[in-house]
Amino acid sequence: MNVLVIGSGGREHAICWKLQQSSHVTQIFCAPGNAGIAELAICLPINPTDIERLAETAIAQKIDLTIVGMDDPLSLGVVDHFKKKGLRIFGPTQEASKLEWSKYFAKEFMLRHNIPTAAYASFDQRDFALAYAKSQKTPIVIKADGLALGKGVTIAKNLDEAQIAIHDCFDGRHGKAGQRVVIEEFMKGQEVSIFAICDGENAITLAPAQDYKRLCDGDLGPNTGGMGAYAPVPFVTPEFLGHVMETIIQPTIAGMKEEGYPFQGILYCGLMVDEDGIPRVVEFNSRFGDPETQVVLPLLDEDLFELCWAVTEGDLGKYKEGLHRLGGAALCVTIASHGYPGNYQKGIPIDFSRLNEPVEVVSGKNPQTIESILRAKGIIFHAGTARDTDGRLVTNGGRVLGVTGLADNLLDAQVLAYKLCERIDIEGKYYRKDIGDKGMV
Repeated sequence: MNVLVIGSGGREHAICWKLQQSSHVTQIFCAPGNAGIAELAICLPINPTDIERLAETAIAQKIDLTIVGMDDPLSLGVVDHFKKKGLRIFGPTQEASKLEWSKYFAKEFMLRHNIPTAAYASFDQRDFALAYAKSQKTPIVIKADGLALGKGVTIAKNLDEAQIAIHDCFDGRHGKAGQRVVIEEFMKGQEVSIFAICDGENAITLAPAQDYKRLCDGDLGPNTGGMGAYAPVPFVTPEFLGHVMETIIQPTIAGMKEEGYPFQGILYCGLMVDEDGIPRVVEFNSRFGDPETQVVLPLLDEDLFELCWAVTEGDLGKYKEGLHRLGGAALCVTIASHGYPGNYQKGIPIDFSRLNEPVEVVSGKNPQTIESILRAKGIIFHAGTARDTDGRLVTNGGRVLGVTGLADNLLDAQVLAYKLCERIDIEGKYYRKDIGDKGMV
């Protein structure tokens, strides 16, 4: 089988890495891909939002299955277009993916179907939004309604910050995404990411993960696309997952079908869990998360191609006993460019030469070179990378690499990931130093 993956980040690298392990897959294509993905797949210089050209390429290359990694193509209807062309594709339709690309729609949907979430109000006029914010207690959450690269959410600690965030939205900082704002109560607790693979009627969950959205240690600084993640999450028990399935995932799948938009693909549930262990929805996404995918897929002991194919067939029922997961833990640290999530420079050389230095993880296993681990495990996922005119590996984005440690336990995975980060040389590189700490409290 020939498979096409749409996207260019660390998430797509992890998807390609997992697909490569399938006995069904002959050739992987990725549009547009990156320097790391190019080692696994044929990268096609196609903009992920150029839906017509993607479909033409899928036909020309005899693609048997397309997997959509990014949110923008979904919001533009790539799944609908491919299906009209008779092409098999994994992902929700434009209307089904509205759970992600319109926060207003998602909140109204949850209200209609009694799905637990934060209290909210939405506005398409600045003055009304400002007046409402003034009437609320802080902290308060301001969200751009549409897709904003993970940067459209502000947790305002006071009224001044709330007003700035509202003005940013209506002044065009997030483009069309900010033409409507959703203002929510601030929920306290621990966040957890639950991925449900859905075929329109059935749903099964992958390993629960916890990501780190803020730029700085201690969850300080601005929101980013994600600075790291780990899986599994210690407090997410089978009983907890059962409760999430009963109160959030199944009502969502049933509600989308009832409203005429069956959801097929990945339903990402970003949850806030309060001190009593009760989850509420922070947000829905309609595709794999980033960087959670870089820890969830390495722990999946199933054929990803078979799983995605079953979704397109409406045949997830054969996995009714659940998905097999590997033991141990995975932890991913995002290495970012200096200045991210603001302005940053591209074209900075990336040097992996020190990866040959011996490393020994906490549990006292025999020392081995990181290079051998890298080749065997594929634990360095490229996000914003490219080759320059001289063929050198250079930075090409704000989030450059997702460095994933795989080990028997979370502490060992953390130590390994950070040892790798230390040995990767990028001028001005930045990464958080506390990824995974919450899982070891």
